[in-house]
Amino acid sequence: MPRQALPATDPDGNRYPSALTSRRLRIAMIGQKGLPATFGGIEHHVENIGRRLADRGHDVTVYCRASYAPLPGATYLGMRASSAPTVGTKHLDAIVHSATSTMKAMAAGVDVVHYHGIGPAFVAPIPRMFSSAKVVLTVHGLDHQRAKWNPAAKALLGTAHWMSGRVPDRLVVVSEELGRHYREEFGKDAAYICNGVTTSGSAGPDAVRRFGLEPGRYALFVGRLVPEKRPDLLIRAFRRIDGDLRLAVVGDSSFSDDYSKALRALAAPDPRIVFTGFAYGDTLGALYEQARLFVQPSALEGLPLTLLEAVSHNAPVLVSDLPAHLEVIGGGSARHRIVPVDDEEALAEELRRMLTDSAPLDHLSRAVRASVIERYSWDRAVEELETVYLDALTGAAGAAPRAA
Repeated sequence: MPRQALPATDPDGNRYPSALTSRRLRIAMIGQKGLPATFGGIEHHVENIGRRLADRGHDVTVYCRASYAPLPGATYLGMRASSAPTVGTKHLDAIVHSATSTMKAMAAGVDVVHYHGIGPAFVAPIPRMFSSAKVVLTVHGLDHQRAKWNPAAKALLGTAHWMSGRVPDRLVVVSEELGRHYREEFGKDAAYICNGVTTSGSAGPDAVRRFGLEPGRYALFVGRLVPEKRPDLLIRAFRRIDGDLRLAVVGDSSFSDDYSKALRALAAPDPRIVFTGFAYGDTLGALYEQARLFVQPSALEGLPLTLLEAVSHNAPVLVSDLPAHLEVIGGGSARHRIVPVDDEEALAEELRRMLTDSAPLDHLSRAVRASVIERYSWDRAVEELETVYLDALTGAAGAAPRAA
């Protein structure tokens, strides 16, 4: 496909050099686990922006971990898929892979090294000091606050967090709340480029029945089984509710095997609770569409793709009152409801209401869904990201098209 035109001017109207805007950019994506995207919000983010950058004529290389999925071939959806070695343990996997991927990207002579997540900021000084590549870092969440890490790992990620506000040529955040964090913590303006939402197809009612679920008769949780997403809180709240409706827990461990086992032990006395493992594509679409409601009781989020997907599939949703959730659903509606973080009693009470109410599709509910579909656009995200790349390559002042 011929390369689409890059922006001719920055957001302030200053012209970029024509020698830069007339050529394709060589971009390395580092920090994601791999392609094709299965589980993981960062992986879906990279796949969606990477394929669109490739469609616009750029040379995009995505560095992959063998532990995530077999390489899909030399190219996938227009992107180059390249493996880089790592050490497949909980505490070394990400940082080692980021380092080896960085070395390969520098050897390839890329224009932009685009890191995803706070952890890779630990190696971000390497391309800044030893190559001509510009460093862009997208913060998807405050990873150093996640409960699954031991004190040593939290200290390392804390250092990476400190570096994330100081090292990159350009910083990108996926939510307004993360933008506020970087302004208050580092006095740094970040480019606010939110995630997009892609409504997948649906495999239909039979896809949920194979998990022992009946359409319209289950609550749904989707995500990695990690403490900060609070599936344990949801299980305890659900067990307080009488009736024959079910709870489907869609997801699995993410270097959190002990926690995952504890969740299954917690749920074992209640046969209404079903663990499906990870689900993707049309099967996941069917789980959203056929659910009585989607529940996300997290205590920490960046900007959750699962919530965007649930709303776009028109599922009623119940979420904790995190700023990231409120960015998506605002003050809520009849079908989009909010409870305080870590309040088991409030969660159980609202679950009881939503499992028995019809959750009507009122005017405000329609407006919330329409706003999500219009606002969270991958195509617009890629156009704004191109401007970030050009700003980094030219040294132009300013955070991005939208400062968070």
